[in-house]
Amino acid sequence: MLFAGVQVANFTLAVDWYSRLFGRPPDMVVNDDEVMWRTSDTAWVYVLGDRHRSGFGVVTLAVADLEGTIDELRSRGITGEPIEMVGTAGHKATFSDADGNRIDFIEVAR
Repeated sequence: MLFAGVQVANFTLAVDWYSRLFGRPPDMVVNDDEVMWRTSDTAWVYVLGDRHRSGFGVVTLAVADLEGTIDELRSRGITGEPIEMVGTAGHKATFSDADGNRIDFIEVAR
């Protein structure tokens, strides 16, 4: 089981952004300063209100269709960096929350 977390300064603003990023409200509300989204059967991304450690997170999520994922995110008001090649591994698009935490989506080359 994998739990990947990002710390944020403005918890309310972050919950809104991540809800749009994942296309739904959190799957679990742990407490007043922590929520979680299930991203697969064995992986969760959690957002934690922690002003002093905010902005240093990096989470990478693999998707089958990067272009389709980007189009879907744009429809929810989430914009990011242009798609870039990652060596011979595949393509990546980077998105950042208000604190500067990076959420990368990657489509692995087959």
